[in-house]
Amino acid sequence: MTGVVLELSVRDFRHADLASCGWSGSEQHLAGVARQLERARTGEVDYLAVCTPTDIPVAKGGVDYQVEEGAGTLWQLAVHPALQSCGIGTLLIGAAEQRIRDRGLRHAELGVEEDNPRARALYERLGYVARGRRPDAWTEQAPDGSLRHHETMCTVMRKRLP
Repeated sequence: MTGVVLELSVRDFRHADLASCGWSGSEQHLAGVARQLERARTGEVDYLAVCTPTDIPVAKGGVDYQVEEGAGTLWQLAVHPALQSCGIGTLLIGAAEQRIRDRGLRHAELGVEEDNPRARALYERLGYVARGRRPDAWTEQAPDGSLRHHETMCTVMRKRLP
């Protein structure tokens, strides 16, 4: 069996990308991403897209520099469901870590929901170590358009960047 190989690139996420990222969340989520792009313009965050050769995003995620002093906090990481377990998340995280290094910071942090062992295994494989727990909550949009409050517990993980 022959596999398909695509050259992927990582670049800044753009407003125009929102239209092709419905796979990453609801309209409400994408409106939140749009707000983060405004923060990116001020330098508070970096927001990245992993793209195919046709420049279509297949993964996205941000680095927030305002959460933890001396660290970049990775958040809203998502890979297109049909392309998970293909190394795209590893590529995205590596690019995010490079952005953190480029700012002269030595640590990357992230929170992973405790009911997401697959993501936690990836982060551990990439060198992240658990350092605590914290609750998290947000409002999410259901398929029928209604809003519901989601509460979860996250493991906070940290990695020292070389």
